Amino acid sequence: MHRLLLAASLLTSAGALSQSDASSPPALALHPLVLQPGSPGRVGMDYLGYESSTNQVWVPGGNTGRVFVIDATAETIRTVEGFPTKEKEGRVLGPTSVTFGPGRAFIGNRADASVCAVDLRTLQRGECVALPEAPDGLAYVATTDEVWATTPRSRSLVILSAAKHGLPIAGKIQLPGEPEGYAVDATAGRFFTNLEDRNETVALDVRTRSLAGHWPTTCSADGPRGMALDAAHGLLVVACTDRLVSFALNPKPERRGSVETGLGVDNIDFATTTGAVFAAAGKAERLTRAQLLPDGLLRATGQAHTSPGVRVVVVTPAGKAFAADAAGGQLWVASP
Repeated sequence: MHRLLLAASLLTSAGALSQSDASSPPALALHPLVLQPGSPGRVGMDYLGYESSTNQVWVPGGNTGRVFVIDATAETIRTVEGFPTKEKEGRVLGPTSVTFGPGRAFIGNRADASVCAVDLRTLQRGECVALPEAPDGLAYVATTDEVWATTPRSRSLVILSAAKHGLPIAGKIQLPGEPEGYAVDATAGRFFTNLEDRNETVALDVRTRSLAGHWPTTCSADGPRGMALDAAHGLLVVACTDRLVSFALNPKPERRGSVETGLGVDNIDFATTTGAVFAAAGKAERLTRAQLLPDGLLRATGQAHTSPGVRVVVVTPAGKAFAADAAGGQLWVASP
């Protein structure tokens, strides 16, 4: 009798396990891409960027004073050298953010609070401008041919004119909170950012530079981090530190879906061709792929184990993901 009960218990457990496995997202295959094969070690990384006309992933390498430029298909690496670095509170600061305009990349540097232009094909550095404080994120706004820099310490956005030589400062927008993350809808003329300390998301009109809307992100007390936009369907995905939350923007922002990611999420990205959103959770050591459906719902479609501290990711339109492993000096790459 005891043996029959034990057998039944084992069968029940096995059945429950099989159901759990069946409902879990499939595993994503990852492989490492070492940024400095000849001199391995930490490479500080924050914002990454993908540039479509050259099919390149740009990786500002903080403490190295370099920006790594990677062919997204062949995974070959070139570098842009000579960015200033500075030690502060035991850390070496340097280039940490990137955005792209016609023919140029724009690199933000926390060491000297500068933004510099770099030719996309020759990788030659061009003009630079010094900001009143170090930039966090950078976003090119095609609607007005400007570069918008988030400057959370002063709760503001600094605007640079990309149309004029020298990238002169063209304005500043004061915000009611600390901006974190960004997304741009060039067609609608909207700039989105989170207010990390207020647990809100705001939309700004890029022509008038005025507030066009704001709403609660519904994140925890830790607040929101990055965001990703599906402009074609009017959807915005906000990264909380432990999950993704989606909003339909029209006619007014409305929460639609959510997917758990594990703790430690920062910057996320959206694959415009496949509709997949990727998030890297640094504390959970997990990369999550979620499908953003046209109605705004989110569904987890893949997961992979990464490394401690892997919290930012960039994605090609076809869904090839590059997640930053700063401690390992490498990227974890997931093919579509």
